[in-house]
Amino acid sequence: MPGPQDSLERLQVGENPIISLEVQMTGDYLPIRIKVKNAETGASVEMELETDNTIDEVIESAATFWSKDMGAYVLRKGKKVLRGGSALDAAGVRADDVLELIPDPEGG
Repeated sequence: MPGPQDSLERLQVGENPIISLEVQMTGDYLPIRIKVKNAETGASVEMELETDNTIDEVIESAATFWSKDMGAYVLRKGKKVLRGGSALDAAGVRADDVLELIPDPEGG
């Protein structure tokens, strides 16, 4: 017969909004993995980040990795252009997303 410990383990494995809220309130962030693709070359790099990392930090890391000027690039998720100091979670970036590093269409 399952005991209380069995129920707790099932809750931790499944998606549970209460657990997610608790994680956010304590300030602990779970790492997420994303892939950033260089739109000019097709090359890609995988990154492990925390949801409080910013779009600018991702751009800086990818631009540095490919020896590019970070100020001249933005990220694209689908049709949406991502830039600035927004946190990944606020920008809608989730685990396993593929973002493209593209030249800034507004210039940079």
